[in-house]
Amino acid sequence: MKRCTQLLPEPLASAILRWSALAATHLLAASFVLGAAAVSAQPAAAPIAPAVAPAASDLVAYREVPQAISAEGVAEAVRQSTLAAQIPGQIVELRVKVGDRVKAGQILVRIDPRAAEQALSGSQSQVAEAQANLNNALHSFERSKKLFSQKFISQAGLDQAQADYTAAQARVAALQAGAGQASTAKTFTIISAPYDGVIAATPVEVGDMATPGLPLLTLFDPSAMRVTATLSQSSLSAIQLQQPARVEFPALKKSINARQITLIPLADSRTHTARLRLDLGEVAGLLPGQFARAYFVTGMARKLVVPEQAVLRRSEVTAVYVLDSGKGQPQLRQIRVGEVSANGFIEVLAGVRAGERVARDPVRAGLISATDAATR
Repeated sequence: MKRCTQLLPEPLASAILRWSALAATHLLAASFVLGAAAVSAQPAAAPIAPAVAPAASDLVAYREVPQAISAEGVAEAVRQSTLAAQIPGQIVELRVKVGDRVKAGQILVRIDPRAAEQALSGSQSQVAEAQANLNNALHSFERSKKLFSQKFISQAGLDQAQADYTAAQARVAALQAGAGQASTAKTFTIISAPYDGVIAATPVEVGDMATPGLPLLTLFDPSAMRVTATLSQSSLSAIQLQQPARVEFPALKKSINARQITLIPLADSRTHTARLRLDLGEVAGLLPGQFARAYFVTGMARKLVVPEQAVLRRSEVTAVYVLDSGKGQPQLRQIRVGEVSANGFIEVLAGVRAGERVARDPVRAGLISATDAATR
């Protein structure tokens, strides 16, 4: 542009240069305005929603909590039976398996009944023979009485006829009892459920020989469960059997209150312990033999506590997630705990102060903490 204007008169060249500079300035301003309009026309970015909902919290505070003594025990069924054979014979039918629910009177096992049927048939035949002899003895005794009244036989003959009749009666009664025993023995070939329950064990199979006393199966009634706990003799005076007791099942992750507590009036002289039975009723999922822990209330005490569900246990580390009052983000903090109270709280000996808030669900709080660390 400058080389071209050198060929023109000086006033005209100056005017052309001023016009070019002014046009470039207006073009640059228009480009800036159009760019700003394009940027403002774009939709605003949506805010990023948090991946994890805020964690619920509980206040760390001093509370009046029950003082309790714990005792370990084992769950058992109030009604548990081992059904055994009462007569010998081969097992020909096994209608149930482990885990089956049965009703009272339901047939469970059948033993070969042929030997029992033959014994019953023989007993009944002997009874029929004895009854025939009894009828003959009766007629003989009646004739002897008539002959004695006519003075044809002596008193000794009449006495002998009467003795034969009495002996025949006794023999009939004895054989009838034997026939009844054989009939009862025949019913032993069928093993039925004494009550509604669940089959716990079947140590025999079809084809095995059943002998008197041989266990055939075990069943229990799940509607009535209890825990037998072992407690030291020195702790018996501190508990009150009339107070409610809480029973905890770690395997089921649940705890329930006992309906009734019964002290078994027999102490173990070797271990110096006593046993208590805690009736529970029906507990879903509870099996005989599972571990249980019972808590017996002995009084009240003021302690710094947090909910037991807020405590996170990993190997040898015991911690809680403390919610920061400024940012509201959970922070993992190791604590030292004491005993668990009977109402679901656990004593805190060190690590947190009264007035702080801890996350009720430590797993969710850990997810929130991890998400917050990833976004930084």
